[in-house]
Amino acid sequence: MTAAEPSHISSRDNPLLKELRKLAHDPGAYRRAGRVWLEGDHLCRAARERGVRAAIAVFSESAWPTARHEWAGAADKTVVVDDALLAGVSGLESPPAMGFVLDLSAPPPIAADAATVVLDRLQDAGNVGSILRSAAAFGFAQVIALKGTAALWSPKVLRAGMGAHFGLRLVEGAEPEALEALAVPCIATSSHHGEWLHRARLPHPCAWLMGHEGQGLSAALGARASLQVRIAQPGGEESLNVAAAAAICLHASAAAAEG
Repeated sequence: MTAAEPSHISSRDNPLLKELRKLAHDPGAYRRAGRVWLEGDHLCRAARERGVRAAIAVFSESAWPTARHEWAGAADKTVVVDDALLAGVSGLESPPAMGFVLDLSAPPPIAADAATVVLDRLQDAGNVGSILRSAAAFGFAQVIALKGTAALWSPKVLRAGMGAHFGLRLVEGAEPEALEALAVPCIATSSHHGEWLHRARLPHPCAWLMGHEGQGLSAALGARASLQVRIAQPGGEESLNVAAAAAICLHASAAAAEG
């Protein structure tokens, strides 16, 4: 079957639609399925621009006549779905008219010398996705999510990441001991002690350690840090949101590397 001859789905009980509903609503479903569902043309375009080929491209019946001119051949298989059925798959208030199914590769090994962000039990999917965006923007090519961190390929993290996933080396479900593979120095942030970030001599490449929203870094992980820094907060707030702190720290690293 060619890209110009998509298969059509008109039954709610179709096995693919059942799988897509699980992938769209269950944060851990991708781990069991070995593949992930990207909703909307922005994520699909971000994947394609990074050379990721979809296993299945899915379009609504009404969108396909126009979409075929841009997306023909973007996947191994193309499926066209009745509009109402595709809308029923989505977990969004305004369901998109297209999506990709991607086959996930096995998690890569840790790259010892890569500029890295380590996530220690972060719970909020929005924070995790935002940190992935900052990592990609500021040249941190590897993100290691320790066990207990929100699932990196879950729908909410994917949406918050806005395509950053496809430019990063993502290692998830790692035990703290796995960080022994890193050959770059680790840096931790603190609200109360350490050098001021804007005055610190930041090593590059390095690994920034970002901790749980409420509890911060575990003591064991904090002990791995060769440098602790704090962010100046003249406004007097007790602490910053972890995603905001990560963006500030990663930008500081990128600026120091350029200088």
